[in-house]
Formats: sequence, structure tokens, C-alpha cells
Amino acid sequence: MKGRLTQLVRIFLTLVLFVIGTTLLAGSPAEIWVSSKGSNIADGTAKSPFRSLDMALRQAREMRRLADPAIKDGIHIIVQEGTYVLDEPVRIRPEDSGTQQSPTVIRSATTGSSILSGGKTIKGWVKKGNIWQADAPEVGADILDFRQLWVNNRKATRARDYNDNKMGRILSWDHVSQTCMIPFPRKWKSEQLVGAEMVILQWWAIANLRIKDVKVMGDSARLSFFEPESRVQSEHPWPAPWISKETGNSAFYLTNSKQFLDQPGEWYLDKKAGKVYYWPLPSENMRAASVVAPYLETLVKMEGTIDNPVSHVYFKGISFQHASWLRPSKHGHVPHQAGMYMLDAYKLQIPGTPDKRGLENQAWVGRPAAAVEVTYAHHTGFEACRFEHHASTGLDYRKGTSNNQIIGNLFKDIGGTGILVGTFSDEAIEAHLPYNPADAREISTNETIANNLITDVTNEDWGCVGIGAGHVRGINILNNEISNVSYSGISMGWGWTRTINAMRNNTIRANKIHHYGMHLYDVAAVYTLSAQPGSVIAENVIDSIYKAPYAHDPHHWFYLYTDEGSSFFTVRDNWVPAEKFLQNANGPGNTWENNNPSVADSIKAKAGIQPRYHYLLKDRSPAVSYRSINTYVPEDDKHSLMEIISSNGETPDMDLLRKIAAEFKLPEGSVYQWNNHAVIYAKLKDPRSLKANLAANFPYASVKLYTDNFYNFNREKHCSEEQVKDQEHIILTANLVKSPALQKEYLDYHATQFEKWPEVSKGFCNAEFQSLTMFRDERQLMLIISIPKGKTLDELNPKTVENNPKVDQWNNIMKKYQEGLSGTKPGETWSLFKQVK
Repeated sequence: MKGRLTQLVRIFLTLVLFVIGTTLLAGSPAEIWVSSKGSNIADGTAKSPFRSLDMALRQAREMRRLADPAIKDGIHIIVQEGTYVLDEPVRIRPEDSGTQQSPTVIRSATTGSSILSGGKTIKGWVKKGNIWQADAPEVGADILDFRQLWVNNRKATRARDYNDNKMGRILSWDHVSQTCMIPFPRKWKSEQLVGAEMVILQWWAIANLRIKDVKVMGDSARLSFFEPESRVQSEHPWPAPWISKETGNSAFYLTNSKQFLDQPGEWYLDKKAGKVYYWPLPSENMRAASVVAPYLETLVKMEGTIDNPVSHVYFKGISFQHASWLRPSKHGHVPHQAGMYMLDAYKLQIPGTPDKRGLENQAWVGRPAAAVEVTYAHHTGFEACRFEHHASTGLDYRKGTSNNQIIGNLFKDIGGTGILVGTFSDEAIEAHLPYNPADAREISTNETIANNLITDVTNEDWGCVGIGAGHVRGINILNNEISNVSYSGISMGWGWTRTINAMRNNTIRANKIHHYGMHLYDVAAVYTLSAQPGSVIAENVIDSIYKAPYAHDPHHWFYLYTDEGSSFFTVRDNWVPAEKFLQNANGPGNTWENNNPSVADSIKAKAGIQPRYHYLLKDRSPAVSYRSINTYVPEDDKHSLMEIISSNGETPDMDLLRKIAAEFKLPEGSVYQWNNHAVIYAKLKDPRSLKANLAANFPYASVKLYTDNFYNFNREKHCSEEQVKDQEHIILTANLVKSPALQKEYLDYHATQFEKWPEVSKGFCNAEFQSLTMFRDERQLMLIISIPKGKTLDELNPKTVENNPKVDQWNNIMKKYQEGLSGTKPGETWSLFKQVK
């Protein structure tokens, strides 16, 4: 009986295995094999693989054209381990499309071990002192031009004047002559700088400017630049070179001159001599080192048309490496924002467009090249792939894409943005115009970007971002981790407009963003632009903004930042170390709820890459040791004073000013006005953020933040009485006389007033003044008198001199130190700001 049962079990198992095997065979996709040791005249089988991916795609295309029954369940192109050096981009066309039942999958035999490279290996290194040299690669009859060099998979430093992450400061910028003054050490030879580059920081972007001429003037030099970047750089208003006594002028460094090759880890390409020079690190053996220069700008180009898109083509486990980008070397690079470079840009003499009456600049932008570009495609994707060692963008879904998936990939050591999706602006369309195409198929829709590790990107174009989404609809950015970026983590939206446009129903959820803002500010982990109805930013974990030593404003960093026109967003349950946010010129319909350090631990635990994709975390780049982390300490609970002075003599736009005050959640009545001057006086958590906002919205005005608070009378301190709860603020302004000696006397009087003139504060007590504060900005004075609500200064001020002649004496002395501002009436000194309600 036992033998009989054993035989039955064997028969049963045989039948089960047969059924399983038959099922797998019936559902098996056709396979086409590729090997670096294969041949392009092979048949594409595992035993006789093709040598190139192009030939495998050609065979797959033919199988689809001929409706080969073997492809009923799809086609798998299996790329064996090895490096496949490309001479031209791999092109995937509409004819390569699969279907939902029969997709085309291009996958690595072993995840990450199949490399598509756009680089050229450099060999034959010879030592000359500290420097090693080799023949530069040739392409055709020309020397290969390149801007990056990887030695043993580490990006080397293109020779530069300032070493070890240090930078200089420009001395000035002349927009008329389109020149820049910089400090100039005597050791540099000016004739060797023609053709070198200046890299300059300006607010939220950098610019690469090719040097045309250098005129040395003692310890300084005047630089001029090649076209077209010279004109665009000097004519466009945003972002511009930063000139500031308070925070320092724009930082810069010079690069691409052989004389800068002065320490280990630096390299230089001499195209005239056809040589590459490199000073190795102590750990590098140049006789055995792998040295790669990038050649192709795009490795894979998946491109359909609006009526015939690519569909159902997927990459899995493929590594993309060594893509170049040469526009900065040929045309310069002056970005508008998020790496989009300006083709033309200038300031309007008369501000205003049909969409935005206050707009004072125009810009037309281009888009940087990407290692992998996808246009007009749906139901495609990249999973478990690696995008490394690229000059510009890693992966770019450019236009007319929908229902695509970017899941579980690594983006590391990338000069520009990790992932770009959606139209920003077509080159022919001005960048601030609302985008709403008649054919909705142009809009990138229902894309999913999830569980990707994006680390050490933007390491060359510092104004790029981890993930950049332009005009997108229904996008889902979920559970990604972004770290070590130079600017913002995720940027979503374009156009700077409140007008309803193509964007809506977008979601940024459960991402982990940390160690960002390494070089540039006006920055946030999540940054948005323009109206996007139905969009949500929720359950993200945000931490660790680097202290950027050369940022234009060291305080202008944020965890969340909804910028111009951002409307109809729900921002909720985001964990942040502190409530440091900016809502700049937002539109209607935004809701903010529970964004703080008290967000539930369960939400924090779910943010970032999910367990299935934790294999990526081993590739996370470490935090840089030369940058510390910002800590936000809210301003003390006191009032701050901000003034806007219109340069054209006209009254500033008070409706806009009140709107901005409301966006910053300031109480009604915080805005005051006199002639072409306006003032905001209120308790501000972050006054510098408000100042930056006002500067952006009032480009034809100067904006002052008064910080020199040189005199304070306080009722509690000087009258021994509590202040009343409800107060009104009287704001007046005057100038000090021009004499520095008299100005000093005036300040000395106020420094000793409470000691030598106690009658003055006694008069203030008698007049029921709750506080009296004086600010100074150079010659201009601001006087704030706080009185009980419901009373007037005309009613209370006479009480200061009642039975107190010393106050009259004090007032008469002060007259010789003060005079009226431009616009005051003859004999008038103090001008009164009226509260705007």
C-alpha cells in the first residue's frame, strides 16, 4: 500500500509540474539577447546574442511588423552584464511600441550590471611632475570637447581658481557695458583667461559665462563675455548679480584655464594641444585607473508623435552612464529657474502683460539635454535602473507623456536635475504665459514617480532640483528620498500665474527630503508655482537645510514654499523641524493644516522609500562634512518695520501690499502710507522673507528692513505701569541732517536721555505713551509711538509738556538735527504715515 501511495504522489507531482511548465511556456515572452561579446550578425538567442541594443530593437520591430505569434505575451530584450559604449543614441520609435498584453521590456540579466555608456575611455597616461597627461579622445577628425571627467567613477574637478569649495566675491556689475569687476591676484595671467569661464551665483541660479576679454587694473580686473550670454546676462532682471553690503556681493569662481591646475583631483582639457591633464589624488594609480570623458549628450531617445506615440516599452535594471552636455561651452548658460536657460530675456520698460499687470520681465527658455529623453509616449517606464555620472538631467519626460512610471531607480552624481517631467515653456512661448494647449494630449498626465533615491544631483548646475515638474496634470510624486542637492528638492509648476491653466490634481506625498540648499537659497524642500486646483502636498518628512556660505540672503530658506500664483493647494501633515514657510504672492484657495514637528510618528515612519526598494539606500551619498545645518529660531515677539519707497515718485500699489500682508498672516491695519513711501509694521516671524517678497513684487522700489533700533521707551520699564492690551501705532519719518558730526550728537543725546533728561520719559508717561521706538537707516529716521486704542496723538502729545518745560527744551534742541524728507512741505520735519484699511 505504501508503494502504491508513493507512485500516486509521483504521478500527481509530475502532473502539477507539467501544468505549471505548460502555463509558464504559454505565457512566456519572446526573448532577444544582447551581449558585449556578441555579434550583430547573430540571431539574438541566448547562445548567439547580438552585440548592440539597436540590433535587438530592430529584430523586435520586425517581429511586431510581421505579427510573429511568438510575441503574443511580449518581448524581453535581455542585456547581459557589460559596458555598451554608444556611438549614437538608442532610438525607440512608435514602431517599437508594444501593447498591454504584449509589452516590450528591455532588462538587464543582472540588475545594474548592464551599462549603456556615452563616454570615451582615456588611456596612455604619462607622468610629468605632479601632472599626468594623455592624448584627448578624437571623434572623427576632431578633438572631443567635454566638461566632465570621471576617474574610477569619481567626478574630478575641472581646474578652478578658488579651491576647496571657496569662492570669491564680485566687486561690481555694469549692466550697460555688460562687464564685471572682480579681485585679480597677480599670479594669474590674464591672457590665459580668454576662453575660460566665470561661474557666478545669483539668487536661485548660477550662470556660466565664457570670458572674452580681461583688463587688469591693479589688484582688480574687468571681465567681458562672449555672446549670446553677455547680452542675456546683463539684460534680464531675475535672477541678477547680487550686490549687497549686508550679505556680500555675488560669489564666483573661474574655471577652465590650465594655470588653475594647482592641486590633486583637478583636470584640464587643452583642445589646441589635444591633451588632457590631471593631477591625481594620492590614492589613484593612473596606470590602472579607469578614466572616462562624456561624449553623447543623450543615450536613449524615446520619441513618438502626438498622433502616433510610443507605448508599452519598459526599461528594467539598466544602468545609464556618462552623458555629456556642451551648451555652456558653446553658448554660455544663463538659467531662468530650475536649469531652464534663457534664449532671450529683458526688462520691460512699461510693466504689464494681459495675464499679469505688474510683470516687468520677459523670458524665453530652452531645456537642457538629458541622458534619457522621452517625448510623446504613454505606458512606458523605468524600474530598478541606475542614472549615474551625467552632465545634465538624468531622465526627462518632456512633452505629450501620460501614464508612465518611474519607480525604484537610483539617480546619483548628476550635474543637473535628477528627473524632469512636463512642459515648462516651449521655446517660442514667453515663460510667464499660462500653458493650456488646445490638444490636451500635449500635457504630461497621470505620471508616477515613486520610490526613487535621488542623491548628489545638481552638483554642477546648482540651480537645478531633485525632481522638476513643469505643467503637469495628475502627477503622483510618492515615497522618494532626495538628499544632497544644491537647491530645492521638488519643484512643481511653472508660469508664475494665478490663471487656471493645464495644471491640476497633482500630488506630492510621503517623500523624505533632507540635506538640501547646499549652495543656493530662495529654496525649499517642496516648491510650487501657479494655480493647480485639487493639488496636495501631504505627509512628507523634511529636514536638514545646509548653511550655504554664499547665499544672497542667509535667512531666505524654507521647508515649504508656495511661490507666485500658487493656488488651490492643500498642504497638510508635513513633518518639519519648525514652521518656516513662505507663501509668496499666492492666489486663492490654499489650505494649510498641521505642518509642524508634532506630526504623528505613523506619518513620519511611512515617508521615504518603501521596504521593497530599500536596496537603494546603500547608494545614498553621505552628508557633506564642510556644511553645517540651519536651525530656525523664530524672531523675538516684537514688531519689525519694513519700508517700500517707489523710485518713480508714485504711490506703491497698496492693494498688492495689503494682499502680501494678508498672505503673511499679518493683522489688518499693519500697512501705512505717505506719499511714495509705504510701511509694514507688525510682529513678523521672518522679516527677511517678507523683505525678499516685497523686493520681488515691487521691482521699481527700494525695500528697507529697519534693524538699527537705537532708542526704546517702554511704559512698563520707565513708568512702572503695565501696557494696555489694545494699542494703535503712530508712525512718522524724518531725516537727520547731512553733517556726520551733528548725527553723532543726536545719537549721543538719545543714548543718555533716560539718565540726563529723565523729564522726557516722565512726559511720555504722562501722555499715556505705551512705547516709543526709533529706528535709523543711514540718515532716515522712523519713529513709532504706540498709544491706547481709541485715542489720538493730537489728544495725548500736549500732555508731554504739561508742567514739564524740560521737554520743550529737549524738542527745541532736537530741531537742529532733523529735517524733512523729499516731498515734505516747507518748514515741516516729521511726516505722518496714514494707516491703510
